[in-house]
Amino acid sequence: MTATDLRPLAPGERNPTLDALRGTALLGILLMNMEGFNGPVLASGSGLDPSLAGADRVVDALVYFFVQGKFFTLFSLLFGMGFMVMSQRAEEAGRGFAGLYLRRMGVLLCIGLAHGVLVWSGDILLAYALLGMPLLLVRNAPPLWLALPGVLLFLVGPGMVLLYALALAVSGPAMQAAIDKQMAPMVELVARASEVYAHGSWGEAVAVRATEVAVNLSGLPIIGGLVLGMFLVGAALARSGALATPERFPRLFALLRWGLMPLGVAVMAGSMAITPGASFGQFNARIGLAQALGLLAGGLMCMGYVGWLVALFRSRAGAGLARWLAPAGRMALTNYLLQSVVCTLVFYNYGLGYFGQMPRAWQAVFALVLFVLQVLLSHVWLARFRFGPMEWLWRSATYLRPQPMRLRAQPAAGRA
Repeated sequence: MTATDLRPLAPGERNPTLDALRGTALLGILLMNMEGFNGPVLASGSGLDPSLAGADRVVDALVYFFVQGKFFTLFSLLFGMGFMVMSQRAEEAGRGFAGLYLRRMGVLLCIGLAHGVLVWSGDILLAYALLGMPLLLVRNAPPLWLALPGVLLFLVGPGMVLLYALALAVSGPAMQAAIDKQMAPMVELVARASEVYAHGSWGEAVAVRATEVAVNLSGLPIIGGLVLGMFLVGAALARSGALATPERFPRLFALLRWGLMPLGVAVMAGSMAITPGASFGQFNARIGLAQALGLLAGGLMCMGYVGWLVALFRSRAGAGLARWLAPAGRMALTNYLLQSVVCTLVFYNYGLGYFGQMPRAWQAVFALVLFVLQVLLSHVWLARFRFGPMEWLWRSATYLRPQPMRLRAQPAAGRA
């Protein structure tokens, strides 16, 4: 297969709604990850911080309710869509796809491993690469046979947490003591990470990150089902044409907006009513039930967001916003990695050293400013180049040869 067999889509051939969704997901992921930049990664996302008050508590609650767990699922959904779009283009061209795709995932795995160990241990790319490979087994499946297993796989994570919570509820104190003992090394790791990120060198941080990446991978039985499930649902949406021509699927998008979104909000409210958060290392039946509902709400609200965002981006009022966000989405890999580089240099000791010092409300302001700058940079970059820097590296390594980077100058109007 040559580089031209699956050439990159020209700007006019791209789906601007899909790129705008990627851009929106980047903002959500940055807002979600700020807690893990300013504090220890493994302890982030566990709920509301009871020590916060005023604007900090409001921002913490808004991010937890509307963002946490909703945008990594959206990113996963979009990954599945991208896989299916590539697969369909290869099929239409009559070209082989499996070898190229496996090489592409292998390169992504290397990028994710380097990112997780050398830059920031909250990486999602390594898991995406590992879980993306099995998608080849279902590339020819019809939409329904992608969506149904996807939903079932997504439910594995909340189901496992719920079963764990129920087991705790009916067991004696011995099981709770065993869990507390099991969590003790994790609590020690979080304490060690906090010390190193706040006061240590880059080399010390690399050693801690390597351990944290291994811990993250050990959680794949739960998180893996969520991610792979969303991959399959995204692939189903792409194969059905729902994202390319949403006007053909009015009942589906009405279900997303008026069914799944309100249901997700209600489930998330139930989760917070049971317990709004827990200290890291603490787990009991009540916390487990709240976490299971929170995971379920993440998927439901993610699908609701898709329904509302597609309607917004395809409306006359929202088309301009979609065009503004789309370049950031076209450079999603570059922008995701750039967020980690900038934030670790701001927060960690080997940079500016603001670890644990930025108030929660200002974290949101910082994220919004950084994202706006990324969108502007993406516009400037893509006016001159075909790919973002990391997208170029990813594609060149996949095809085993450097790919053309600069845009060709357009001939002047009226010239031969």
